[in-house]
Amino acid sequence: MRRWLLLESKKDYEAALTRVDQLLDMNPDKKTSEGKELKLLLLLIEQYEDEHFPIDIPDPVDAIKVRMEDLGFTPADLVPAIGDKGTVSKVLARKVSLSLRMIRNLSTLLHLPAEILIKEAKRNAA
Repeated sequence: MRRWLLLESKKDYEAALTRVDQLLDMNPDKKTSEGKELKLLLLLIEQYEDEHFPIDIPDPVDAIKVRMEDLGFTPADLVPAIGDKGTVSKVLARKVSLSLRMIRNLSTLLHLPAEILIKEAKRNAA
């Protein structure tokens, strides 16, 4: 068994991914050495990916539109969270920023983390 330390190169990362595939095929019990190795590798891989492949928080309006599509919502479905059809249209067109009340309501309605909705959206001219 290889002794794992930090993943410091792409070669280390790829070796860890290969080993994870092998361990997953074995379906080890969490208390065995293989199960503990799998848990360690998953943590090391997550750390490597966070450092080398960071994912930026999406634009709030883009996130709203994607979530609407996922849920089969139309702009009319956002009226209870935003206020009225005109304001919904302006928010989706990036002409009006989200208020704190809208962020709270949309977070609940769309099951989106508030952190995504708080981010400053790209703006279009009013």
